[in-house]
Formats: sequence, C-alpha cells, structure tokens
Amino acid sequence: MVAIGGGTGLSTLLSGLKRHARAIPENTTATKPPIDITAVVTVTDDGGSSGRLRRDFDILPPGDIRNCMTALSEDTALLSQLFQFRFANGRGLKGHSFGNLFLTAMHQITGDFSQAVKLSSEILAIRGRIFPSTSANVVLRATLNDETIVRGETKISKSRKPIRSISIEPNHCEPLPETLEAIAQADLITLGPGSLYTSVIPNLLVKGVSEAIAASGALKAYFVNLMWQPGETINFTASKHVQAINEHAGTKIIDCVVLNSAPVPETLRRQYAQAQVKPVENDFDALTELGMKIVTADLIGDPNVSRKVRHDPAALAEVVMDLAARSRALHLRKQTLSAKKTLK
Repeated sequence: MVAIGGGTGLSTLLSGLKRHARAIPENTTATKPPIDITAVVTVTDDGGSSGRLRRDFDILPPGDIRNCMTALSEDTALLSQLFQFRFANGRGLKGHSFGNLFLTAMHQITGDFSQAVKLSSEILAIRGRIFPSTSANVVLRATLNDETIVRGETKISKSRKPIRSISIEPNHCEPLPETLEAIAQADLITLGPGSLYTSVIPNLLVKGVSEAIAASGALKAYFVNLMWQPGETINFTASKHVQAINEHAGTKIIDCVVLNSAPVPETLRRQYAQAQVKPVENDFDALTELGMKIVTADLIGDPNVSRKVRHDPAALAEVVMDLAARSRALHLRKQTLSAKKTLK
C-alpha cells in the first residue's frame, strides 16, 4: 500500500499499520510481509523546528517525516523517544527535536535528503519505506476566496478566510522515481487523514503524482477528517473534501471514502463548539453522486487520552487491512482471468 499525506494524521495511520507489517531486510528470500508500506510525505512545512532548520540549512522540512519514521519504528521505546525528544531550553536548541537535528546532520553528510531519510530509517529499523513527496524545496501558495494570495504553510493555516485553491512553487517539481513505482505497484493507495490543504493536497501537486495515482490499478481511498479545521475546512462536508482533492488533481482519483460512524462525545462537542468547530457531515447522497464507494466505521480514539477528537490508530489500520485485502484479491482474480484468456 501507499499512504499519502502528512502531519499527525499520516503518522497516526502508520502507527496503527505497523503491527501488520514485518521489517524484512533487502535482498532476502524471506516471506513477504502481510502488508508492504510506502509513505509519501508532504514537505511544505515552514513552521517551528522544521521551519528554522529549513531556513538555516536549506533542507526539506524534517518534522512530518520524523513523525512517520517513529510511527513505523520497531523500537517504540528508547530510539523512538530519542527521535521525538524536544529540547526545552538552550540557545539555538530550544524547540528543536533530536530527530529533526539528526535528519539535518544526515543530510549534511550525504548531501541528499531522501538518502538521509533512507539511512535514518535503517537506524530506526522502520517497517516500511518513507519518501518525501519531492526533493525540491517547495513553498505552498493559497488563493483565498477574496483573491488574496497567502504564501507559506504556517500563514495559510492561520488564515481564517476560505481557501479557493492551493499551488506549490516551483510548480514543475518532480517526485522521486521510487514514489511513482510504488504507486504503480500498489493494491491500495490512501489519502489522509490530515489537513486537507496543507497535508494531503500538496502531494498531488507534484508533477506526475496525480496522473500516476489515476493510472494505478490500486483502490484509492480517502480517510475523511473527523472535525472541521479552522483556516482550511470550516463548513466542509465529506463530499466537499472529495471535490477539492479531485479538482486539484485535475481528474477523479478517489474511488472510496472512509467515514467515521461513531458520535463525538458531548463534552468534546461543547469544547470544539467554543472555537466554532463541528464534526464533518457525512453527506451520503452527495458522495454517491460523485461515484464514491462508502465505508463507515467507528474511528474515534479514546477521548480520555488526548482530550481531543482524534482517529484511533488500530481502527484505521483495521479498515486499511480490509480494503487492501479486497483490492489484492480483485487483482489476483483479474490476473487469473487474463492468464486463462492467454492460454486459450
């Protein structure tokens, strides 16, 4: 499978999937893992530790990739804690995470960010592969409904005016060849959950990615967010998310939407209502008109853990495994029919 996204949404999905995959060294004859995971991560973050390192060292933002690495790491104890450790003080160090600094050092040594990610992933013994969506140093650009132009992911997220469209600069940047190969070979491609305009869609703006997804024989599933996101998706229904993705991709790339069917606890509803945020409406009729297959499941995590409405990693993984198995079985049936026709 190929998981496309960024932010906490993608790392949450990957942390749930980790137990379903085995880390197998390359060039081995061992049995293939139950699921082979490739994560494609957006690289438009320009805030916090990632933004500072990006400006100081002219590298891609490491934060989202670091989170995905630790989510897939076999060692959930010491090494993962080390990569997620954030310095609370110290001139020049305050606010930086060790993992971000490690990736920066690896980039300085190798001279190539994707190679730095690969080597760091080997150290963490992650159960999968992680690729930045592009090796180009891109900037996110938003056109708001009032024609205002906002540049930079942080400023876009802070804007409270509706977004009309998103683009990246430079707009001709290309993906890694490995990303296109993984998309072509996938049984399942997932998008989200995560920030629609700053985590999911930016990946689709990289040259050739949307076309590769559309051409892939994989089942393409979008995991709809649980709540509105201020600055991005206020008043957005599930179908509006799908429409925004397809419009930016330039073609229909989603076959299936995964929706939460569990009610949001009343205490959290009231908490979010203070910020004028509500749960995303599952507008089934509109989704059906868009030609979407619909999957529903109880996807809300334990509210006592985070005090926020968040996806449950295990529930996400259960849906992914079911979709991947169904898509794989369909591929095998098609291959069998094709082979029989060839013999005739």
